[in-house]
Amino acid sequence: MAHRKARERDMLDSVYSMLALVFILVACVELCDAATVVDVYRLIQYDISGVPFGSRLASLNHHAGSLHFSPGADLSRTVVMIPVRELNISFVTEYVSRKHPLGGMLFLLPEIFRLENGGGGKDVREKEVVKNVLLELEKLLVHAKLPYPVYFAFENDEIDAVLDDVKKNDATGQPATATTGGYKLVIPIAEPKKVASPTITNIQGWLQGLKADGDANQLPTIAIVASYDTFGAAPALSVGSDSNGSGVVALLEVARLFSLLYSNPKTRGRYNILFGLTSGGPYNYNGTHKWLRSFDQRLRESIDYAICLNSVGSWNNELWIHVSKPPENAYIKQIFEGFTNVAEELGFKVGLKHKKINISNPRFR
Repeated sequence: MAHRKARERDMLDSVYSMLALVFILVACVELCDAATVVDVYRLIQYDISGVPFGSRLASLNHHAGSLHFSPGADLSRTVVMIPVRELNISFVTEYVSRKHPLGGMLFLLPEIFRLENGGGGKDVREKEVVKNVLLELEKLLVHAKLPYPVYFAFENDEIDAVLDDVKKNDATGQPATATTGGYKLVIPIAEPKKVASPTITNIQGWLQGLKADGDANQLPTIAIVASYDTFGAAPALSVGSDSNGSGVVALLEVARLFSLLYSNPKTRGRYNILFGLTSGGPYNYNGTHKWLRSFDQRLRESIDYAICLNSVGSWNNELWIHVSKPPENAYIKQIFEGFTNVAEELGFKVGLKHKKINISNPRFR
């Protein structure tokens, strides 16, 4: 038994350090002889301008409950198991907004959301419905500071069986305790510590333009930028094919094409082209801020305009240009007309969205 416990502990330490993945131990307190291990993923924690969001707590050692608890029940030492298929968003909103005491939350995701599952065929409609619920839940969780641990897990036969038993127990009006039995959710790990100075890595490329004979002035610069990371309520579950994998792919392809053109003086333009892949996009574009601050004044002043590629993997042959300056701006009109002309030849539609940006707002997008 001691050898098995040591082996399990070593496995947990190894997986946690490499994948930021923790495990939840579901133990049957009443029988004291049944246990199962389930992969779980912790809710994100982060700061924006010194304001904490998400949850700072990770360890758990509370009894399991369901949404079928009695009205007025004390949930301060209960981890509520919530299948996203049955999500009562009003319950979550109530506990999050009013800071009601709660032992923790465990959200159960359908198997169709696993990366290895395509979710095609008859699952498409169900997946779309659940996806909309998840989007609402994610906005609620990541914009709040939660005083209890929150985890996500995927449904499977074992955890479904546990949830069925928990629901039956809650339906009797007798909450699970150390004396009455039931299931207990245990995550015996240390509480996470704040990273004082997170690593921000930016990648930069440069193509030198061709000056005209006798031109001593510095050439103007076009900056093409994409943020390469993604964001989600559970970092280990975040996927970013269009946020912003598509933007990264587009930037690399543009860089490849222009590097071919600029390798020949006859096809080299009168502009320098600056390429930047930046990190920290979802965190108020921290990586982009750091990258811009690293420029010397001459380079910064030479930039005529910048194009930021984000979420360009359109499914309906539409692309949108988002601008902060009025559409009458000469550069914007030139870019928009150029994109529109090419898009028409390729069967795409290009639209323009004008929205002022409040740079003093610390909130990310």
